[in-house]
Amino acid sequence: MKQLFTVGEMQNLFHINAKTLRYYDEIGLLKPESTDPVTGYRYYSTRQFERLNTIKYLRALDMPLEKIRRFFENKDTATIRRIMEEQLEETRIKIENLRGIEHKLEKRLSCLADAVGAETGRIRLCSLPKRRIVFLRRDILQGEDLEYPIRELERENNLEAVMFLGKVGVSVSCERLLQRKFDRFSGIFVLLEEEDGYRGECRCLPDGEYLTISYSGTHRHSEEYYCRLLDAAPEMGYVCAGDSVEITWIDSGFTDDTARYLTELQIPVRRVNR
Repeated sequence: MKQLFTVGEMQNLFHINAKTLRYYDEIGLLKPESTDPVTGYRYYSTRQFERLNTIKYLRALDMPLEKIRRFFENKDTATIRRIMEEQLEETRIKIENLRGIEHKLEKRLSCLADAVGAETGRIRLCSLPKRRIVFLRRDILQGEDLEYPIRELERENNLEAVMFLGKVGVSVSCERLLQRKFDRFSGIFVLLEEEDGYRGECRCLPDGEYLTISYSGTHRHSEEYYCRLLDAAPEMGYVCAGDSVEITWIDSGFTDDTARYLTELQIPVRRVNR
């Protein structure tokens, strides 16, 4: 006479919960040896042990139940080899995706640390590398809610997984900078990173020298600091050489403390020949 094991005993033997055993029964992956027609209690024999061990091992390899069922429907070495090769390739893709997420997290944490520790109010001359961006040329009034143009930029360029605070910026044209008109932006952009995997049309912020300043506040407070940069440029022997780069690194998306808000202005400059 076969020894039968209750669901509770199977739980203890295999460290598997009753809900999972019930589900495996429902989808035909692991049928019990018998089921009491009156109580509905399920009973298992050692005939199910090997199959359950195989299921647990393959699930530990993150193999989907559908593939496991496919194996049991045609159980031979060729089948198990094929589904393991498929699983290995899928696992490698997942690892590559996770590495991309790891790099994104590292960069976001680095940017956040830089922003939190940034010195405000000091003008600096920086040499910045070429930076890839996706740009939407659009007049945006100073003080206008940027959420709608951000969605436009995202929708028109399929950027759903790219948009994030600290990567989105606005720009004032060189012409308006020289006229000291800061009432509107000439466009909005998102900074691209290699891990974004974006393969659409993009452009670059030019490499070169930039006058920069960080301040406590958002885009609405930029005029004073643009004027400080433009005043400092000739004193340092430079002139404005292009459109500005304006990025709010910390705002309401990160904190409810308005005193922690931080925006950085960057103006490309070139040295005046004397």
